[in-house]
Amino acid sequence: MSILRIRCSPRGLDSESYRLSQRIVERLLQARPAGGLDVVEVDATALAHADSDYASALAAPADPGADVLGRGSLKASDDMIRMLEDASHIVIATPMHNFTVPSALKAWLDHVVRVRNTFHITPQGKVGLLADRPVYVAIASGGAFRGDDARQPDFLTPYLRHVLATIGLTQVTFLAVEGTARGPEWLAQARREAALALDRIPFAAAVPEMTA
Repeated sequence: MSILRIRCSPRGLDSESYRLSQRIVERLLQARPAGGLDVVEVDATALAHADSDYASALAAPADPGADVLGRGSLKASDDMIRMLEDASHIVIATPMHNFTVPSALKAWLDHVVRVRNTFHITPQGKVGLLADRPVYVAIASGGAFRGDDARQPDFLTPYLRHVLATIGLTQVTFLAVEGTARGPEWLAQARREAALALDRIPFAAAVPEMTA
């Protein structure tokens, strides 16, 4: 069993989203003291975007041969999907950029949301192929996007909830540090609120054994 963490901030380990994700990871590790969990790290900012072979594969009725699959972004896609399949928990550390996901997270999603691999198409629509498991999303935002203080729209959380459900991941929990650009007092309060929200999550109950 493992925790797959996808880091999406250009600020790396100094980012608020990483700091919040680390608290989530620590809680998950505490919830499984007997069996233990490995932590697998993916720096999404280092991922290349989809190339022409990948685009051709998505448009084709079947995946290409091994010679094409073993190169470029198709190989990266296979690697990312394998990590996702092996993980019992997923933690996404991401900023909110221009009201939605940053390009690094979109690149990772484009690698793992792949027809015939993580979903298939039916007459009723797309159906996910992955076994469901908990996903925790740690968000950092320069402004507020929830509650009475919200001054900007939120296209990140509904999009992520929908796109992850497309591949079979529906147990999505969002935590956020909002208003990071509003000054130290606001940031301190946002961190306290995120910590309180974290304390309300029943991590022990949300750590099932993988069945698929």
